[in-house]
Amino acid sequence: MKKKSDKQKDLDALKKDFEKARNIFVTGFEKLTVQQDFELRKTIRGAGGNYKVIKNNLAEKAAEGTPAEEILRDLAGMTSLAYTVKDPVALAKALTGYAKANPTFTFKAGMVEGRVIDVKSIQQLAALPAREAILAKVLFLIQAPAQRLVTALSGVGRNLAVVVDQGVKEGKFSQ
Repeated sequence: MKKKSDKQKDLDALKKDFEKARNIFVTGFEKLTVQQDFELRKTIRGAGGNYKVIKNNLAEKAAEGTPAEEILRDLAGMTSLAYTVKDPVALAKALTGYAKANPTFTFKAGMVEGRVIDVKSIQQLAALPAREAILAKVLFLIQAPAQRLVTALSGVGRNLAVVVDQGVKEGKFSQ
């Protein structure tokens, strides 16, 4: 059994994590095997997240005064948390993909950018394109007008060169 000072350290560390993490997914993991748990942790790390199996009352105490307080209140059953300070879409995609392969892994609630979301919203979030794909599309849209302008301007010069070349070939510029 842990000493009270060790429990307090765990509580303080968890509270710091909750204060930093803007994206938290509360999940249930009943009947997962050790191998399945290992794969889940590997998947979450690959998406840039952290994963903890946690006692419900510890989670509730650690969340007091943080944005996560609302989703970690009155938890029941076996609970685990996946959280990140990075891209919530990547973590949601990883968790949703894992949940499809392992039906015993379930979602209870979530928080994205400090806002509480329900299970349906987690699945909608996972359906979004990755952050990099969205940034690539925005960059393309920003560059497209400049690219069109350069093409139009180079077209004028090219057309002028063609006209001059035709005139030379036909002898219209001779003295």
